[in-house]
Amino acid sequence: MPEPACGLGVYVGVDDTPPQGGRMEERMNNNAQNVTRETGAYGGSDNRIREEKLLSPHKLTMIALFGVIAFLLMLWRFPLPFMPPFMDFDLAAVPELIGTFLLGPVEGVLIIAIKVLLKTITQGTGSAFTGELINFILSCSLVLPAWFVYKIKKDKAHARGGMVLGMLVATAVACVANIYLIIPLYARLFGFDMDAVIGMTREVNPYVDSVSKLVLLGIAPFNIIKNGVAVIISMLLYKRVMRALQSVMKRR
Repeated sequence: MPEPACGLGVYVGVDDTPPQGGRMEERMNNNAQNVTRETGAYGGSDNRIREEKLLSPHKLTMIALFGVIAFLLMLWRFPLPFMPPFMDFDLAAVPELIGTFLLGPVEGVLIIAIKVLLKTITQGTGSAFTGELINFILSCSLVLPAWFVYKIKKDKAHARGGMVLGMLVATAVACVANIYLIIPLYARLFGFDMDAVIGMTREVNPYVDSVSKLVLLGIAPFNIIKNGVAVIISMLLYKRVMRALQSVMKRR
């Protein structure tokens, strides 16, 4: 009779004659590998969700849903105390991370693109689309490293490690982009210089009095906080979202 393996609903057939020696060890190793492949990082299988064709109606619906949620969360934004006043905190990265882990990297990029497109359509651009482009790049620099680490082995350790790596990469990209692209561009568009930016930040954080301190005490910690909160919330919600989508798929 078949017996359950590891209590996870995976069944292993047992011969009438018990396997002996190397056969028993080989079968146990194969069963363990199968369980790891099927369960993923959080105790459930997300393979069926991810393996749907990119242009399938169900997957397109999920991409659009995650994109709209990311856009709505981006609208709920506010500055953080002691941080540069021109940088706003939001939680748009949460559906971007969860959507990428559930659906895949291409789908994650599409989710980000939908968010940016909706923002541009509804609110326009005040930076000749440069701000929207930077938002797209920073979001991709968070979700793509996280996905590629998770792809190596779909367990909790790689999921968490991937998200932490994504957070660090996105922070580094944000520091470089702000100093060498975003701030100089805004300075040219609105007629101010780097000293004015440092002065605005010094009003909320008196320790910021140079470009290096703007990076170390402003841009870097802001992005670590913003992306770190998104990573923690994504870890807490991922399993629930995955189960909800699996429940929907079972009814189809």
